[in-house]
Amino acid sequence: MTTVTELIDRLEAEAERDADPETTPDVGIIMGSDSDLPTMDGAYEALSELGFAEQTDFDDPPDSRFTYESYVVSAHRTPDLMYAYAETATDRGLDVVIAGAGGKSADLPNMTASIAYPVPVIGVPVQEKSVDSVIGMPTGAPIVAVDAGKSFNAGLSAAQILAREHDTIETRLREYHEELQDGVAQVSRDLHDLGLDGFRKGNS
Repeated sequence: MTTVTELIDRLEAEAERDADPETTPDVGIIMGSDSDLPTMDGAYEALSELGFAEQTDFDDPPDSRFTYESYVVSAHRTPDLMYAYAETATDRGLDVVIAGAGGKSADLPNMTASIAYPVPVIGVPVQEKSVDSVIGMPTGAPIVAVDAGKSFNAGLSAAQILAREHDTIETRLREYHEELQDGVAQVSRDLHDLGLDGFRKGNS
């Protein structure tokens, strides 16, 4: 059984290694519980679609230049782990963190944003009732947040932040956006050319 102390020791040891930024995770995905994973799947999907690979071993990164990692970090049940993750974010090479939490006391995103500052944190309210908690930050303690459940957009936002320094990611984002536009154009043409009944039959 892994203990919280062991995970904290791992994070702190990784922070002390002064690893090459090209070998460390660029994006961290954290959530308050593994029950949040179905909602947070979108962040994984967006990053994977843009060519990011999952890094599961700090010392053995995948071949992809851009990577992400993920942990379960509870603000209420494992506050020491939350502090350690946020405090070591910069030294472990993270450029942006996506943090998801549910319930009315969804404190993980905003607490992480406060501790990891100035590393940008993108909050994902897992449920509608979590929105006020996630975005309720005072002046001087910023957090970026997406709408409830929109973790895919959080993944895109993380990539947008990185794209300011990495042309490769900017190109991938532009290509993704063009694909969306082409998809709308295709649907528009089919609806017009096939008519309503034909369009419905083709999509049934």
